Amino acid sequence: MINLQSVSVEYPNGVLALKDIGISISKGEFVFVVGSTGSGKSTFLKLLYREILPTRGSVIVDDQDVTQLDSSQVPFLRRKLGIVFQDFKLLPQKNVWENLAFALKVIGVNPRDIRRRIGDVLELVGLTHRCDSFPNQMSGGEQQRAAIARALINHPTILIADEPTGNLDPGTSWEIMQLLEQINIRGTTVLAATHDSQIVDRMKKRVIQLESGSLVRDVNKGMYQHSES
Repeated sequence: MINLQSVSVEYPNGVLALKDIGISISKGEFVFVVGSTGSGKSTFLKLLYREILPTRGSVIVDDQDVTQLDSSQVPFLRRKLGIVFQDFKLLPQKNVWENLAFALKVIGVNPRDIRRRIGDVLELVGLTHRCDSFPNQMSGGEQQRAAIARALINHPTILIADEPTGNLDPGTSWEIMQLLEQINIRGTTVLAATHDSQIVDRMKKRVIQLESGSLVRDVNKGMYQHSES
């Protein structure tokens, strides 16, 4: 499903964000990506949806080497992926239904399918009753559920979550991670970068740890082993 082979990323300012990374992730896995600030977590995730390109190495996502894609092909890659951010990135002038519909209209889904898909995904994330609400009328947890719904609207094979609980309180964070686990059980591969050691320790999933751009640990049913000072 995901395979990084000898991947390094050096930014124009000379910072070596990733150093000779080799990782394979199988279909249906749930993987936490952990490490201190600046360890390379976000860079690793951005490689998968072609936000950035590696300086060296290959990045295989769903049997495609994303480093070889023409720029016109990148949107088709991203339709296979669901991406969830710490700050939600909902369109503030649109309500929940309109946020989800917008994601479908831009790729030409017909109105009947739009209604069906939105109904299904809102039920999955528990937000059917909030479909008419605008982001500023919702709690942080509700906004993140809406963001997850948007990420799922195209039935992605992979869900990428970059610090999905970073702006949430502990109780809400646990609810969001349980939702991601439910999505994983339904067959979606989930990668979640996080600083939340309690959640990682509680869920006992595969843990990939990066430090200073290097892969330092890759264990199944792992613990966080918080390393920040």
